Amino acid sequence: MKIVTIIGARPQFIKAASVSKVFRKKGIEEFILHTGQHYDSEMSGIFFKELDLKSPDLNLHIHGGLHGQQTGRMLEAIENVLLQEKPDRVLVYGDTNSTLAGALAASKLHIPLDHVEAGMRCFNKKTPEEVNRVLTDHLSTLLFSPTTTATYNLKQEGLGEDHIKEVGDVMYDAVLHFKPLAAAKEESILDLLKLQKKSYYLATIHRAENTNTPKLLIEIFRAFETLSKDVPIVLPLHPRTKEKIESLNITTKNITIINPVGYLDMLWLTHYASLVLTDSGGLQKESYFAGVPCLTLRDETEWIELIEAGWNKLIPVTKNLTDVLPVYVNEMITNTPKGQLFLYGKGDASEKIVDCIISQ
Repeated sequence: MKIVTIIGARPQFIKAASVSKVFRKKGIEEFILHTGQHYDSEMSGIFFKELDLKSPDLNLHIHGGLHGQQTGRMLEAIENVLLQEKPDRVLVYGDTNSTLAGALAASKLHIPLDHVEAGMRCFNKKTPEEVNRVLTDHLSTLLFSPTTTATYNLKQEGLGEDHIKEVGDVMYDAVLHFKPLAAAKEESILDLLKLQKKSYYLATIHRAENTNTPKLLIEIFRAFETLSKDVPIVLPLHPRTKEKIESLNITTKNITIINPVGYLDMLWLTHYASLVLTDSGGLQKESYFAGVPCLTLRDETEWIELIEAGWNKLIPVTKNLTDVLPVYVNEMITNTPKGQLFLYGKGDASEKIVDCIISQ
């Protein structure tokens, strides 16, 4: 059996590392196609090296441009690769433009398509990720759902139960596998940044709905500046966010801004933070895996079970965020839940995914 795996962004590299390891163990031939959506060494190269994910068999080097332009270029290039490689199946992850382009190419060529992280919904079609994930699910042959909520969403949309496989979350597999490696590093990122454990907040901001709206981005960083007067905020800065704050002359003098870091360093930063502030999807889960409370600066989230369990809280970005955010921070830290539930499986999602694919 031959699989073409299509990836393009940091979270997908992490997920693919877990599944690809099982492919190798079970003797499945895998062709890794990197679209190039995340393309520099900090956003891409370091991940392949430290996650022991084999270098891509092909990098398309497609990045930048509007969503339609980028997706169209990817679709054309991926179609050519699939025609040449003739895989038995195509595997895609998550909700990026790379995911949708891969799904469309496989569907047009009548190649069975498998989607890891199927069924996630925020129910806001204005976000490009929601459009990508819905379309991909409806084109897929096997739908690998990470949660009972995701499974419910797929069934509500009329997708056949025979195609839905609730396997758990491969991100949890990755955390369990790579956490000891992060702990074994000779010099931790906390030492480099001179941070004390549980004495700082970790923040990330990159989603289009925040970065593309100047008044929202200004308010977010104004609120961070206020918070960081009392507790240090460490913010690995996404290139798109960096470009926006520089163009808007946003003040960040009190915030510890660092370049994007590798997965192992990010695990460590998350594990020893006292709170996470983010608009990321993946970091909401990773903070939960680390037992760290999270405030999500969005109107909605795909990971509603974290809200229900009390580990996460949605904070819409409004003009008074500077005033209300400290209140939410204090409340979240004071009322951190005790104990964790197995909301995302038990760390064997990758094994289940590969076994399902082999059985087809």
